[in-house]
Amino acid sequence: MGKLSVLLSVFSLLALGACGESSSRASPADSFIGDDAAIQRGRLIFAGTCAGYCHKLSSERTDAPYLFDCEWVHGGSDQAIYNTVSQGVSGTRMIAFGENFPEGPADLWKIIAYLKVNRQSCG
Repeated sequence: MGKLSVLLSVFSLLALGACGESSSRASPADSFIGDDAAIQRGRLIFAGTCAGYCHKLSSERTDAPYLFDCEWVHGGSDQAIYNTVSQGVSGTRMIAFGENFPEGPADLWKIIAYLKVNRQSCG
């Protein structure tokens, strides 16, 4: 029984370490946060693609979620946003865009950076 307790403790520490590593990794969107040109590009793509059809730039009520607040229907982490945009959401108007942007995945990360920079304070 003693060996089992030690093994469980070791596995718990390894799991905690793995969680700590993944949560401390920077998102690719973070590399664009201080880049005004990248944020502007993210804004323009968002305005022409996302806000042009579904998501709005103001908090008016529509059937598409407002993306500048702290209430995210499909997860608010950068990776969750990336997955939602690239894979879509079954049963909703949220189509899968894949990485079909002029600069591929970099443009999607720039959109996410734009959302982060303009998100309301959630604290």
